[in-house]
Amino acid sequence: MRNEFDSHFMKIALNQARKGEGRTSPNPCVGAVLVKGHEIVGRGYHKKAGTPHAEIHALADAGSQAQGATMYVTLEPCNHTGKTPPCSHAVAKAGVSRVVVGMRDPNPLVDGSGIDYLQEHGIEVHSGVLEAQCRTINLPFLKHITTGLPYLIMKAGISLDGKLNYESGTSGWITGTESGKYVHRLRNRYDSIMVGCNTVLIDNPSLTTRLAKGQGRDPVRVILDRELRIPLNAKVFSATSGAYCWIFCSKDADENKIDQLQRKGVKVSRISHLSETELDLPEMLKLIGKAGICSVLIEGGAALHGSFMRQKLFDYAYLFQAPLFAGEEGLSLISGYSARGKAEASFLKDAQYKKLGKDIVIHGALSYP
Repeated sequence: MRNEFDSHFMKIALNQARKGEGRTSPNPCVGAVLVKGHEIVGRGYHKKAGTPHAEIHALADAGSQAQGATMYVTLEPCNHTGKTPPCSHAVAKAGVSRVVVGMRDPNPLVDGSGIDYLQEHGIEVHSGVLEAQCRTINLPFLKHITTGLPYLIMKAGISLDGKLNYESGTSGWITGTESGKYVHRLRNRYDSIMVGCNTVLIDNPSLTTRLAKGQGRDPVRVILDRELRIPLNAKVFSATSGAYCWIFCSKDADENKIDQLQRKGVKVSRISHLSETELDLPEMLKLIGKAGICSVLIEGGAALHGSFMRQKLFDYAYLFQAPLFAGEEGLSLISGYSARGKAEASFLKDAQYKKLGKDIVIHGALSYP
């Protein structure tokens, strides 16, 4: 019976954690609830990096009722002083008698020490409840904290014959309105959005998040432009946004163009290039990770998708497929990547499918042979 109750209340804590999605980076999304006599007496979630954690909000909500209560928290309470005091100390001081943890925190500053502190102070701790779900909501954080690199998500809208548009070199909308809304929810969730220079030259996108009632948060806009061909009047520079633009170019890029971009408030980084057309992606990703960006939504185009796929860098993918044929003149989803058979083909593990209007979104973790 206790296991059933633990799963039930951990699901509620997970729902609390999801309220912080897209707002807590580089910190994780965390939710907590306090339960006494099978009744919830306190709820909380981490709202933004540098602000009180989920446990603190839940304790404040519960007040004196936290004494003798059970806390359900999706991630192990921290046990170090950063921008906020250690949550494990606050939980013990409040008199909580039992703590149920979704998963241990792999952050080297925590990594089991929060659980140890609670147990040393006479608090019963049970860990690993709904661990898979608790991991799923924090995949970007988990990769970043353990590798220093961002979590990479492939995103594309394609036709039944795998085309991004109807004619190479021209803009052409493939998917429908519902898919578009879903994409903006993804932009709202992830830290940054990335495109290649050709996408900017063809589509001239603003790369912002547009949700109802202005609820969206714009991601950092990252552009790969080896030769700095991007025009200074591109929408991505003129769009009103709280997020900055970051361009990666080759080390021999034009100094005058760099100066012009920087005067527009654009961050420009020179990196190595592997060929006449391709920049050093691992070098770029290290710089992005050092900037505290935990996730990148990569919207293409075909050459960029191919480079990431060929180097086995994608972690996840969202493919929005419309029920139409774009024809042979359209640009394919990926260029510069090939597989000689099923045994060599990259694939989506545990793929999920959802209908969006007339479209279908297929998403799942990338798996490489």
